[in-house]
Order: sequence, then C-alpha cells, then structure tokens
Amino acid sequence: MSYETSPDSSETAAPVPAKATHVTVGEGEVGQRLDNWLMRTLKGLPRSLVYRLVRTGQVRINGKRAKPDTRVALGDDIRLPPQREQPAPSGEAAPRSVPKSLLEVVAGAIVREERELLVINKPAGLAVHGGSGLAFGVIEALRALRPDEELELVHRLDRETSGILLVARNRKALRELHGAFREGRVEKRYLALVKGQWNLGKTTVDVPLATRQKQGGERMVRVHESGKDARSTFEGVDFFGAKGTLMQVTIDTGRTHQIRVHAAHAGHPVAGDPKYGDRAYNEDMRALGLERMFLHAQSVSLDWPTPDHTFQISVPLPPELSTVIDWLSVKRPRRRR
Repeated sequence: MSYETSPDSSETAAPVPAKATHVTVGEGEVGQRLDNWLMRTLKGLPRSLVYRLVRTGQVRINGKRAKPDTRVALGDDIRLPPQREQPAPSGEAAPRSVPKSLLEVVAGAIVREERELLVINKPAGLAVHGGSGLAFGVIEALRALRPDEELELVHRLDRETSGILLVARNRKALRELHGAFREGRVEKRYLALVKGQWNLGKTTVDVPLATRQKQGGERMVRVHESGKDARSTFEGVDFFGAKGTLMQVTIDTGRTHQIRVHAAHAGHPVAGDPKYGDRAYNEDMRALGLERMFLHAQSVSLDWPTPDHTFQISVPLPPELSTVIDWLSVKRPRRRR
C-alpha cells in the first residue's frame, strides 16, 4: 500500500531572503537535523528545494558545506542563500498541504501518548518523512496535526516496514532519547519472516554495512569491511519447513536496511523484500497472499528519562502479516525448535 498523494493547496512559501543572511542556532534548536531546521526556519519551502540548497552548498554551517542530516549545535552560524541564487526547479508547484486522508491515517496510528513522547504504529507503505519523490510522511502529517508542538523523529523505519515509531514532543525529550539510544538503553525487537528453515539457532550477525547512493537517490547497502559496525541477533520463533521461519530480531545498531541485508547475508532473506530478497521466493509468498515485505517493528523498551523508569510498548502483527502466518500454520506442518 502506498500513501503518496498529490493534494492541492492555497498555501504559499515563505520568501527566501533577497540577499544572503546568517542565523545563529539557539538553545532550543540544538540537535535538530539541518533539513528539519531549514524547514522550520523557511516555513513552507518545498523539501525538494531545501535538499537542493544543501546539496549545492548554498546553505553552510560555520562557512562549511553540510549534509541534510547534520545536527546543528548551539551557536552554529548558518548561512541562508539569497533568493536569486535558488530559482524553484522547473515546473515545481507551490507548497502543498498534507492531504486529509494522510492526516486521518497518521492520527489513527497514534497508539500511545506520553507527556514528552508519541508512539506511532506505522503502517507499511508510509514513509517516516518526505523526500525522494514523496511530498509527505509521518512527521509532516504529525506537524500539521499538532502545529504548536516541536515534533521530531527519534529514529526511522524503512517505508515498507510496519510497527513502532517514536516521536519526541520537544527538544529536551529528543536529546534524552538520543542519549538512551547512544548508551544502549533501548531494545528494539522486530518480527521477520525469512526464506527457508533457519538452522542457526540464536545467532548474532556482526558484519559491517556500507551504503552507496545510486543514480536517482536510491540507497543500496552491502556487507563490506569499509562500512559501519552493525549487529543483529536472530532467533527462530515459528518454523514452517521450506516455506520459511518466523524470526525475532534485535538490533544493537540502527544502520540503513540492517536487518534486511544481514538476513540475506545469513542466507535467509526477508520474505517480500524487493531489494535484497529472493525473487522466486517472493513470488511463491505472493501466491500465499503476502503483498509486502514481512518486517515489523514489534516492541520497544527503554530506560527513560532515568534508568529507574522503564518505558515499554509492543504492537501486534498487522492483519496482512498475521493472515500469512495463519495460512502457513494451517497449510504446512509447523516445526518448533
């Protein structure tokens, strides 16, 4: 399922200054991604244009080029380009409002609301943020629903992965949650259906992953010694013979496509994965009713905001995945280890 839309809007973009200006990052802005900081500072500017300004070096931090995911720090001097330096891309429409249908989906996906934290049960097919050809994602919809809050993504999920997504409701909460992730005080558990009978027991795949950007912005990840450390622990939950194994997966790192690439590296690609999966196996599973990648962020537990306060939440498999498991359980002999 895809949530990409093309709505109409009467909104207009906030004008970019007529000449280059410099803005100093304040205390309440520390830790924001540069792209998000720009979206807030230049309200209404199309995200595609924000990325183009950063990519072409027209936005600089302390006189140096930066990437969209660079975190801004207190006192950083950020250069904003003059209007004449960045004409809108040919044919680009004025900024659009988030469509009502997407607002309803995201509002209905909020499963828990704490004073400083929102928990979203993200559907598959919905991106966590706009970009790469998508106008909107979860965070844009949430900000439209709650314009008076400083909402920021705590982490990310692949577009085709369903399940728990954490969103901080203010900058202080975001810093505390990022600290919990860095210090290993967060445990995320996923459920994945993988190809074949898993005979490796409880296994940790500890191999580095390298990301490269293909033409058109598509990201591909591979196992490579030059990559970043990545560790995923796989353990079989239910066994369906040659048709597959339902795995519980925990991750110690949060690299792009980590579970998917590690599963394929172990010889058991995730069912329905169009990028790293097995094409013939995916076709077989589609015949059984699997129309998406079988990867679901099932639970999160963390010590936050202090080690004596444990936050825990879990969400069940969505119907389109649980139906596949039910079918496998009935139609194929299931073996438990």
